[in-house]
Amino acid sequence: MKKLLLVAAIAVFGLANVNAQDIQFGVKGGLNFASIYGDHSSDYDEVTSFNLGVMAEIPVNEKFSFQPELLYSGQGYSLDSDSDKMVELYYLNVPLMGKYYVTKGLSLEAGPQIGFLLSAKDDKSSATDYFNTVDFGVNFGLGYKLDNGLNFGARYNLGLTDINNVDGFSDKNRNGVLQVSVGYFFF
Repeated sequence: MKKLLLVAAIAVFGLANVNAQDIQFGVKGGLNFASIYGDHSSDYDEVTSFNLGVMAEIPVNEKFSFQPELLYSGQGYSLDSDSDKMVELYYLNVPLMGKYYVTKGLSLEAGPQIGFLLSAKDDKSSATDYFNTVDFGVNFGLGYKLDNGLNFGARYNLGLTDINNVDGFSDKNRNGVLQVSVGYFFF
């Protein structure tokens, strides 16, 4: 938690010299391929869901930008590949991405993320009480931005905290989400 706050503080203070006219705002959406990893996670399968949100790109210099986002993210896992039994987890995620432009348009991305559980469903009934309400993770990915504002991204979110909140349940499981997205920056 202290490291996350330190990264956020450095990002905010490092951006003090940014010209407001250079900041771009945009929207994005895409697919999530989500599951969990950890104790006994080989018993669970991947689910496909979606992500949708808003973002800003704040250039620090020619090669580096800071990109905070606010994303609605469908995550979870399947209990059995032969049936429709799924655990659906819906988060409001706040990734704080650093973007390094390798070449014009192509960026490497990494940064911390905090997720707030909005709801959880287990076989169509509420299961919110069985999961922790806050999820910390770290993201790694690639992005490509065209001159017209259209952009594409692929990212993996590696969960760092246990998502389970059940007394007497000792399994520790974390979110793992591959995201692919398409977005548009408004100039």
